[in-house]
Amino acid sequence: MPRRKLRVKAADSARINAELTELRAGLEIRTEWPEAVLAEAERAAEAPRLPEYDATELPLFTVDPPGSRDLDQAMHLAHRSGGGYRVHYAIADVAAFVHPGGAIDEEARRRVQTLYFPDRRVPLHPTRLSEDAASLLPGEPRPALLWQLDLDADGAVVLADLRRAVVRSRRRLDYAEVQRAVDAGGADEQLALLATVGRLREERERERGGISLPVPEQEIEETPRGYALGYRAPTPADGWNAQISLLTGMAAAELMLDAGVGLLRTLPAAPPAAYERLRRTARALDVDWPDGLPYPDLVRSLDPDRPLHAAFLNECTGLLRGAGYRGFDGSRGLPAPADPVHAALAAPYAHCTAPLRRLGDRFAQEVCAAVAAGEEVPDWAREALTEVSSLMTAGDRRSGEVERACVDLVEAELLAGRVGEDFPAVVIDVDEKRPGRGTVQLREPAVRARCERPDGASPAPPPDAASPAAAAAPAPEPPALPLGGRITARLTVADPATRTVRFAAV
Repeated sequence: MPRRKLRVKAADSARINAELTELRAGLEIRTEWPEAVLAEAERAAEAPRLPEYDATELPLFTVDPPGSRDLDQAMHLAHRSGGGYRVHYAIADVAAFVHPGGAIDEEARRRVQTLYFPDRRVPLHPTRLSEDAASLLPGEPRPALLWQLDLDADGAVVLADLRRAVVRSRRRLDYAEVQRAVDAGGADEQLALLATVGRLREERERERGGISLPVPEQEIEETPRGYALGYRAPTPADGWNAQISLLTGMAAAELMLDAGVGLLRTLPAAPPAAYERLRRTARALDVDWPDGLPYPDLVRSLDPDRPLHAAFLNECTGLLRGAGYRGFDGSRGLPAPADPVHAALAAPYAHCTAPLRRLGDRFAQEVCAAVAAGEEVPDWAREALTEVSSLMTAGDRRSGEVERACVDLVEAELLAGRVGEDFPAVVIDVDEKRPGRGTVQLREPAVRARCERPDGASPAPPPDAASPAAAAAPAPEPPALPLGGRITARLTVADPATRTVRFAAV
């Protein structure tokens, strides 16, 4: 799935890069590789475990952010004889290079996932593997887990198969490139099929009651003048590509659930109170939510370019809190969840398509490969499922912390020296307990930050005029911020040292 870009090439970046170095140190991010890890990676790159099955005749292609070299997935799509579609999805076989209990394995368990900073990546695996020998770079034969997913004419799965294979990608594309080709009507058969299958899978998602939130995200961008912040909304091509990954993750989850052993990506259903809060928010924002309209259908009807709709979509992200991982193995007394459905997808789901960047995917892949081949799941994979579940949950928290800290830093740097200036803003969140406080979103620069109404209390009377009752009376609450409303926000704090930005409504 597409990942947020945090990148910069700026002539005046020395100070910010120094602050990013301090940030990594403060968060105890491992940036250096032990010599044993590098040596093992070099040996593995020269002699990976190669499967017997040769699938290099498949003209696979990849879709990733521009400049990416850690390419986990490659695909090929075709029409099936008799109707429907066939999707081949190749996933980098990291286990062909990483030996259980070895130096790379141990270091990966410490890192858990690749982290993205504006000035550099901190990869899960040494770049000799993640951006070279194990990456599905075009023109290079690579060991892979090759899924064959047969779909009917409506995009529903009729067959899912998996085997180890040697593959060779033919070309590397990015999302914008795919979108331009489809929009211009010049897409080749493969890209046209990606659009067709992606749309069909989106329709199946709608029927299941699943939902993908089209919320524009902040991203740090490069400009000729230095750091900048922007908002990026996912394109249709992002969504089509994501649907192929989701399709594979759902097939993997079903395979593991049938076998009684595996690693699921989980998200509990939101409580009724959360939906009631959303309904109150919808009323406050004049978002029409008829009683009989399901929540997923409502979200699909909204336009994130409209401020009131964008504010509501931002509130919807609260339903996604609580995501985690669940390892299970019935033979060891670890049952699968009683309700294994991932609430946002309305289906069981497993992370298995990004093993170069996420630790858990390698273990899920290994379980799926063994089950599909009718073999015993290796003990090293079974024994690690509980530990890896915990590591991945903690790793997600750390990744979110890193991402937010990087954005906070650049926000503070962009606004440093502008305290006292007024900015047009939209209120995208209001604190239910303190409605005079909330979050505002600026369009230029693309900043999201805390904002509050100044205290609405009247000036205190002179001491000799104040009665005991008046002195004991609490100060009145400031007026509520208008959720979804346009306001003028005055910058009150912009401190890069603490990565803090604050506004006051005026």
